[in-house]
Amino acid sequence: MAAVSQALIEFANHHRQPAAPGIEVIDTPRYRVNLQPDFPIPGPNSITWVRCHADEADEVIREARAIVAPHRLAVNWILDPETQPADFADHLGRHGVELEAEAAVMVLPIDAVIDSPDVEGLRMHDALADADSFRNADAVNSEAFESQPRLGDALERRRANQVAAGNRRLLLARIGGEPAGSAGLTVYPPHGAIINGGAVREKFRGRGVYRALLAARLAMAREAGVAGLAVWGGSMSAPILARLGFETVGWRRFYLDTSAVD
Repeated sequence: MAAVSQALIEFANHHRQPAAPGIEVIDTPRYRVNLQPDFPIPGPNSITWVRCHADEADEVIREARAIVAPHRLAVNWILDPETQPADFADHLGRHGVELEAEAAVMVLPIDAVIDSPDVEGLRMHDALADADSFRNADAVNSEAFESQPRLGDALERRRANQVAAGNRRLLLARIGGEPAGSAGLTVYPPHGAIINGGAVREKFRGRGVYRALLAARLAMAREAGVAGLAVWGGSMSAPILARLGFETVGWRRFYLDTSAVD
């Protein structure tokens, strides 16, 4: 098994999403707010990197909520092992914000080997190349994760913003011409690449599409000259990723806050 470098572990655990087209970042000494109004789901819209004194926790919650409120977005408070105070989740609970999910921070070195399976009729497409491919990739993701598909101008703005960012990649897998899976990748040379949104429609599961999407993204990351892949693996994906060689190097906990939309 390929060795995991300390630099890749550091990237996976401490990389901070920078501002980018369509992504607004409000950075303060005590927390960071990430907003993507054209992608109105918790996760992309989040409050992260909480670092404050215990007697400031309630003030931080009120202050960050005030930033989010005009946007009317549900957000995740994303806590990590270095969150301060250590009992910040208890403060969130007193404001009606409860734990929704947990994820493992996982990494895979760039020289790891993931063989792409031979899936009959499988073709990979650049989902950022045109509006139709992007819409199909988004629909696959929405179906797989049981969320509402995004439509209209916001969807095309998201595609344009991802193209403008320059470091975003999005794959659409088709089998026999029918959308079967989608997966995203964001490269940050030379430090690492973040993978996200790996999804396969239920009717195409069990054929190797997920593994093929992962192998394709590893090849793209290698071409970009990064040190490896990083991902937040949830309860469904983490066991699969571990079998494919990913190692767990940290964790994240997600607390859903709907106060801006209630």
